[in-house]
Amino acid sequence: MMLVPPWLEPLLSTDFFSVCRTHRDATRSERNMYCLDCAGDAFCYYCRASRHKDHRVIQIRRSSYHDVVRVGEIQKALDIRGVQTYVINSARVLFLNERPQPRSGKGGAHACEICGRSLLDPLRFCSLGCKLVGIKRNGDASFILDDTHQVEGMDGDDDRVEGIGGDQGAARDEDELRVGAGQEMHIRTPHPSHSSNARRRKGIPHRAPFASSSSY
Repeated sequence: MMLVPPWLEPLLSTDFFSVCRTHRDATRSERNMYCLDCAGDAFCYYCRASRHKDHRVIQIRRSSYHDVVRVGEIQKALDIRGVQTYVINSARVLFLNERPQPRSGKGGAHACEICGRSLLDPLRFCSLGCKLVGIKRNGDASFILDDTHQVEGMDGDDDRVEGIGGDQGAARDEDELRVGAGQEMHIRTPHPSHSSNARRRKGIPHRAPFASSSSY
């Protein structure tokens, strides 16, 4: 039984975001597209229109130097159950490959089975690459879609948002999920509300007029 589609490993090993040689002078010449039917190299927006018009194409985005894909695109072709998803710049995404994480003495409640990275939810993997390793190692998961497929950790409202520190204008248009160089992701949590007493300002006391020191 096939557990991994033939295009996945080529996707995970592809280098994205170099400039397309054919359309290098165009405004959208970054090679951030990948065709699941051809399983070849990355290509740009203009190559898609001319060479992959009727193919299954996904767009790769970048967050803090790591490649991500929107859940809405990849879940149509891949069973992503068990992989941690995040909300970045209002888009739910997942990471293609493992991200190095500094070792610390305090670990999170949940961790990736393969690389040990801390997870937000009780899931198994931090990325598609780690799930691939887990499948090859244990054979107890699959990327092949079935009738029971659903995305884990997506029920209910999103009150946990992973955002980007610094200028939010770095996402240049709705088709991109870029962030500024060197910026790290952080989990945004609501600021604790101030007490009503702290917000209430006391009134300014009014002093009585000074009495005259001279007698009449």
